[in-house]
Amino acid sequence: MEFFQASTENKLELPLANAGISAGFPSPAMDFMESKIDANDLLVKHPLTTFYARVSGNSMINAGIGNNDLLVIDRTLVPEDNNIAICFIDGDFTVKRLKIKKDGIYLMPENEQYEPIKITDDNQFTIWGIVTFVVKKLR
Repeated sequence: MEFFQASTENKLELPLANAGISAGFPSPAMDFMESKIDANDLLVKHPLTTFYARVSGNSMINAGIGNNDLLVIDRTLVPEDNNIAICFIDGDFTVKRLKIKKDGIYLMPENEQYEPIKITDDNQFTIWGIVTFVVKKLR
């Protein structure tokens, strides 16, 4: 994984439709683009400890994280059960769902073609950060 630190020095304002966009039947005409939203304010809560990384692989595809997606990672968040985290294990970075049980920590893939990883005392292991957003290209 290659990491990039978030930069919030410049505003990244995008038009925002004030009314919700219907995912069912089309809604009647409305006033569009009446306000703006700053993508930095939305994605980055802690600028000094927020990073971006590009995904390589498909072990998290069922969580909506695919190859080449961009992850927003916050290193200040305390890891909790079920978080999706960037972990450093035995010299490599990986993105997996955390499963914290009485008998230890498991790194859970979201693809049935991959096996869970049980963290043991033999592993060099660190939870590097928590994934807060996924940015993906649809086309």
